[in-house]
Order: sequence, then structure tokens, then C-alpha cells
Amino acid sequence: MSDQNVFRVVRRRARPGCAPAYEALVRAMFEEARRFPGYLSAELIPPATAGGEYQIVQRFATPADLERWNASAERLDWMEKLSHVAEGEPEYRLLHGLDAWFGPAALPVAKPPPRWRLTLVSWLGIFPTVALLLSFVAPLLADLPFLLRTAAITALVAVLMSYVIMPRLTRWLGGWLRR
Repeated sequence: MSDQNVFRVVRRRARPGCAPAYEALVRAMFEEARRFPGYLSAELIPPATAGGEYQIVQRFATPADLERWNASAERLDWMEKLSHVAEGEPEYRLLHGLDAWFGPAALPVAKPPPRWRLTLVSWLGIFPTVALLLSFVAPLLADLPFLLRTAAITALVAVLMSYVIMPRLTRWLGGWLRR
């Protein structure tokens, strides 16, 4: 996963009595969108209570891929179909960087991963990252004062964890985390 990945959260309500039709249309839209260049994934999150808002989390490889999907005739066609079973216009929110890693608090999760699993996955990313940086980068910074050296190493850890390590670990271990 690249550091350019874009996550879009879409919120919308189904019209009363139209929830099954709304869900079917959204899932059919996902199937067509999967063939679109740069469209990486999508998930439909049902409302926590009957009549509540559905949320869709879509992931695109780049902002340009999101724009291409937004401008497509295919998406326009799906928006027209959905307008018959959904209330009002959809609300959109874009997520980048740490927002996408930790997820927005507004997204309901059926069952959050156990804290010990989150801790283990974090450690699986942090330990090798810190070990490699201490082995290969720290010697290059040996002439710097301790606090500056520590700041440089921790900045590198934060960037690598946010944009390289954790996106891959959460993708690879996502099924295990949500079990």
C-alpha cells in the first residue's frame, strides 16, 4: 500500500423499507468498481440501529484514481440507481495517513479487535523497524547529540510505521485481527 492511498467514507440512509435493495445495489456497485483502475477495496458497514446511516469505506490507490472514479459514467449510473432507494445525498469524508490507520471514531465496528492483538501487531512492526534503524541508521548519526539522534530515529519510525509497515501488517493480518 502506497502512502498516497485514499480512504473515502460515505454515509447515507436507506429509505424506509428499502434497506435490502440499498445493500444489494451498493454491493453490485462494488463489483463493477473493482474493475476500475486504482480502486482497491470497499466495505459496506450497516447501521448500528434500524433506520440509521450506512457507511461505505472505499480505498483508492491514489487521489487521481478517486477522481477518475468520481467522474466516471459508471459511478454516475450507480448514483442514479441508488437515489431511488436512499434518502438525500451521500456525505463524504476523506481519510489520509494516521486517520486511515487508526480509523475514524464515527465508524461502527461490529467487534473491535482485542487490545492484545492490536498490541502484538504494533510490536511486530515496531521491533524490526527499530532494530534495523538502530543497526544501520544510528551509526550514521553517532556524532549528533543524544536528543537529536533520538528525534531522528523516532521520526523515521513514525513515518515508516504510518506509511509502510502498518498498512501492510493490517492488510496481511486483518482477518486475524477481526476474528
